[in-house]
Amino acid sequence: MTQTQPSVRITAPRLTAVGERAGSLWTLGVLVLIVAAFFVAVPQFHSKAAWVATSLAATEVILLSLGQTFVVVGRGIDLSVGANLGLSGMVSGWAMTQMLGGTGLSQAAILTVGAVVAVVTGTLVGTVNGLVVTRLGIMPLIATLGMMGAATGVTQLINDGQDISTLPPDIFAIGNSAVLDGWIPVPVLVTVVITAGAALLLHRTRFGRHCYGIGSNPEAAARTGIRVGRHTTAVYALAGSLAGVAGFLVMAQLASASVTAGQTSELSAIAAVVIGGVSLFGGRGNIAGAVIGTLIITVLQTGLVVASVSSSWQTITVGVVLVAAVFADQQRLRLARRT
Repeated sequence: MTQTQPSVRITAPRLTAVGERAGSLWTLGVLVLIVAAFFVAVPQFHSKAAWVATSLAATEVILLSLGQTFVVVGRGIDLSVGANLGLSGMVSGWAMTQMLGGTGLSQAAILTVGAVVAVVTGTLVGTVNGLVVTRLGIMPLIATLGMMGAATGVTQLINDGQDISTLPPDIFAIGNSAVLDGWIPVPVLVTVVITAGAALLLHRTRFGRHCYGIGSNPEAAARTGIRVGRHTTAVYALAGSLAGVAGFLVMAQLASASVTAGQTSELSAIAAVVIGGVSLFGGRGNIAGAVIGTLIITVLQTGLVVASVSSSWQTITVGVVLVAAVFADQQRLRLARRT
């Protein structure tokens, strides 16, 4: 028995690697077709404004979907990331407002503290999620659903349900400045760096291998020496920290801490990872697929807005694409098992 246990941990990711790459290529093909269709049908989609709007919208969902990928690969789910985004931004905005009242700190120092506060807030929320799941044995769906409600309520209480707009003036530059003649917004650069780091963490480190091992078989993972509870808590904390980063960047784009920021974003993040081929049953998925899934959603939404399609049809279209993506992925897996 002891001789066969290590193979569970080492070979599980390798057995799914080919299928994951095929799924990512299929999803990339869908993205290319959608972009090509909008280029042909909607001339305004060629503009810099459309590109910037798409990329900025994608940053929020990508950051949430990165954390969601780690959680779902490890056989969990986090419904609180959207509410966590809003809470992190609101706490950060409140903290910066207090520091503007005569502390003598420079704008750069205040913004740095605000960013740290947002990430710490998000991490704390994620850590609580992980502890509730692992220590109390509450199902992830229920635990994070409860946290979603709690975080939303606290966000409303912080400033009596009002947005916080008294922020350092330089924060608008963080969220809206761009390089390469205005084509690449700063939040996009930040997201690219974080995405690269997340890909390395999931696919090239022991931490990532443990995610796959736990997602494939938690009991077998525990027998091979993985501390499942501690690792699962760390994964939820990671998802929370990324929600904190997203909360700060969204606040920077709006130059305001909004009480409605992040609402329903968790649904977009879950849809993105599912479209990208991450299995809701754990043990399968990758960062590239999650990013491509996010781009499919944001390109669809932006393209339909540019084409003046009503918001109702936008929601319907994204839902249809989500169901079609899951169905096609299931068919691909069945074919792979038969062959």
